[in-house]
Amino acid sequence: MTATSSPDPVRADVAVIGGSGFYSFFEGATEVTIDTPYGSPSAPITVGDVEGRTVAFLPRHGVRHEFAPHTIPYRANLWALRTLGVQRVFAPCAAGSLTPDLVTGSMVVPDQLVDRTSGRAQTYFDGGGVHVQFADPYCADLRKAAARPGTVEGGVLVVVEGPRFSTRAESLWFARQGWTLVNMTGHPEAVLARELEMCYATIALVTDLDAGIEAGDGVRAVDVFAEFQRNLGSLKTLVRSAIAAAPEGPCDACRVHEGVTLPIELP
Repeated sequence: MTATSSPDPVRADVAVIGGSGFYSFFEGATEVTIDTPYGSPSAPITVGDVEGRTVAFLPRHGVRHEFAPHTIPYRANLWALRTLGVQRVFAPCAAGSLTPDLVTGSMVVPDQLVDRTSGRAQTYFDGGGVHVQFADPYCADLRKAAARPGTVEGGVLVVVEGPRFSTRAESLWFARQGWTLVNMTGHPEAVLARELEMCYATIALVTDLDAGIEAGDGVRAVDVFAEFQRNLGSLKTLVRSAIAAAPEGPCDACRVHEGVTLPIELP
């Protein structure tokens, strides 16, 4: 681990992983470059102060959106953050709505996740009989911290492989299951955080009505990015408030390896 502006090791206890259009968070921050056993993360990590907390920021897609959802180095990203000492992660993202109740611009703190991806490396444990508890994929403490006035608390995020958007039939199927949001990056990020015993919560910004549900032209990337940019200032304000409200240290529920001998040493 090397820091560009400090000879001392850089540490952080909270991290923010920025989604589409969320490429920076600080001014005058320390930039840290970390190599991991899983390659390099999406971008150098910047570390700065937010509401009195030392926070690491990593743009999920890279600083110029170099990585499509299915090519993001998820394992390297989470490993690098844990190497810095991060114990709590907020993960803002863009998402499509699967219900008319969630209009564009809504900010949602989901409590459940459904994985519909394929082919992504989704674990650090390819052997050794390690099976992490994942019934509740998001940390209750962080969800509470992110549930600021104006947010929607609760919901099911279904994660698709991408990079294409859903067909209308797929969107209708997802909606019939009672799922409320759809995006392309929420998995395996959440489970990798759990494997590293980091508390993790998603904050989803609704950018579109997915595939138009039953009417409309469907989703266009240009419209998604534009809607995200329109609401980016409000999203950053929400993330800052969540950081201020987050308790220190990991919660007991996210410590999932007690009594288990791991086949690898965690950072």
